[in-house]
Amino acid sequence: MSTYRIADLKVKMDCWGATLRKQGGSYETLPFETEDAIDINIDIDREKLQKSKEKYPRLTLNEWEYIQTGFAFYQDLLDFNGFCLHASAVALENRAVLFSGPCGAGKSTHAGLWQQYFGPDRAVIINDDKPALRLLNSTFYIYGTPWSGKTSLNVNIRAPLEAIVFLKQAKENHIRRLDNKEAVQLIIYQSIRPKDSIKMDKLLTLIDALMQKTPVYQMDCNVSLEAVKQAYNTISSERVKQ
Repeated sequence: MSTYRIADLKVKMDCWGATLRKQGGSYETLPFETEDAIDINIDIDREKLQKSKEKYPRLTLNEWEYIQTGFAFYQDLLDFNGFCLHASAVALENRAVLFSGPCGAGKSTHAGLWQQYFGPDRAVIINDDKPALRLLNSTFYIYGTPWSGKTSLNVNIRAPLEAIVFLKQAKENHIRRLDNKEAVQLIIYQSIRPKDSIKMDKLLTLIDALMQKTPVYQMDCNVSLEAVKQAYNTISSERVKQ
């Protein structure tokens, strides 16, 4: 088994599939860095993986390992004041913005437009599918993880969270701040929800803290740089008010 540092946590897991080995490369720690206690131990039963493959033959064992290790990490992250959201995370000027929404809403596309508008050196995609959020010292941080969906767009960095934007395709661009009730419903729907009631309570507690610290928006938008400018200006104006 190898050891990784993911979301500032020591994670031990056995990566035998090509995808996880590739995605986890930048998170792997050197032997002399592993003296601290392990925070999360991910041990996936290969027999269960084989049964999953037999039930859903469209996916390979490699893909099942990638999915199941990610799910195990998401569940254990709740024990460390963290959770994962189905979103594309972009860091700009050391502040992270999450673009979330249902499949097909344009999360990856919008994140790519931010890179096009600001330049890839300034706008960095931290994770294109399931970034980790952790509450540390009263601040929510966004982390890259090896589990970034169908793309390899993830980097092993962190940035404080500035805003969450839920996207919806539209012909014209319009953005508005959501009230807490609207925001909570969308966040819960797009988060990785545990089956365990105790961990579900932890998730709800974290979301409640998130509502007190982070503005959440709904943005109807098209595929254009104008959409980027409108989102950026709105988020920046909120920062000025604070």
